[in-house]
Amino acid sequence: MITPHNELIANAAYIGTPGKGILAADESTGTIGKRLASIKVENVESNRRALRELLFCTPNALQYLSGAILFEETLYQKSSSGKPFVEILKEGGVLPGIKVDKGTVELPGTNGETTTQGLDGLAQRCQQYYSAGARFAKWRAVLKIGPTEPSQLAINENANGLARYAIICQENGLVPIVEPEILVDGPHSIEKCADVTERVLAACYKALNDHHVLLEGTLLKPNMVTPGSEAKKVAPEVVAEYTVRALQRTVPAAVPAIVFLSGGQSEEEATLNLNAMNKLKGKKPWNLSFSFGRALQQSTLKTWAGKEENIPKAEAAFLARCKANSEATLGIYKGDAAKGEGVSESLHVKDYKY
Repeated sequence: MITPHNELIANAAYIGTPGKGILAADESTGTIGKRLASIKVENVESNRRALRELLFCTPNALQYLSGAILFEETLYQKSSSGKPFVEILKEGGVLPGIKVDKGTVELPGTNGETTTQGLDGLAQRCQQYYSAGARFAKWRAVLKIGPTEPSQLAINENANGLARYAIICQENGLVPIVEPEILVDGPHSIEKCADVTERVLAACYKALNDHHVLLEGTLLKPNMVTPGSEAKKVAPEVVAEYTVRALQRTVPAAVPAIVFLSGGQSEEEATLNLNAMNKLKGKKPWNLSFSFGRALQQSTLKTWAGKEENIPKAEAAFLARCKANSEATLGIYKGDAAKGEGVSESLHVKDYKY
């Protein structure tokens, strides 16, 4: 018997299949404009569609993916041959997802901290997205590390927003990805990041429980625990230890999978860190995977440069990243995808906005 609960649990577990992960292709029109501008391509619908088509139609790439997060425009777009992207993804065994938040606004009474908007009318939008083929959703909350940040106000406000979003999604058939991103900006140590990550995740799961969210039908999309962008880097094994320990302390075993955001790490760095976590011995009741945007697309974007004749090379670059991250979810990545153009360059953008 398929009850709504069963569908949520089955879809969340499917997205968390070991060896597969999520392509985050949900950049807003403004953000994708910046990406296109970096390769001197105009931000018009046909070019946005061409980039997404390149990603979704790369031969053999979808076998490494279980989900793709789309921006609203993309959910309704068709390929150049007239086939809806949603159909292409489903035929490739990839569940379509949808970004449902409306971006961040400043939280009054704080030092530039933010809260995420988009709860108004969310239930109706979720129904429309479900009808259009979406089966999961994403909502990004943003926290920052500073001398007195994140404040308890920002932690509580964002945890409650994520919980409200999550239960509304579940009531309308969508698996919610809970994304409390702690920005990497700053000179802080990895210990400080670990401390803040644990406080934020603890607050999120308290709120999710208070709102009666079905944890088996959710996914967590957290930051990796790393030193700040202005601090000295550490080895992937160190990132793995701090990150897994923070998750062990805060994330219930009922959650089927944790899909990390790349947070401006270079493509190769994000893959090596994920690989190190999966190699780490110890208790890991959830599958550890990826939900990468920039860290799956950067070398593809650079190689493509908006030119038709570069598509085969760009597809090869995308396939290499998908395969590398698939291997990292199993802890068997050997570092052999480190040679492509742009794979080791930092993708950090200060105060990153979607």
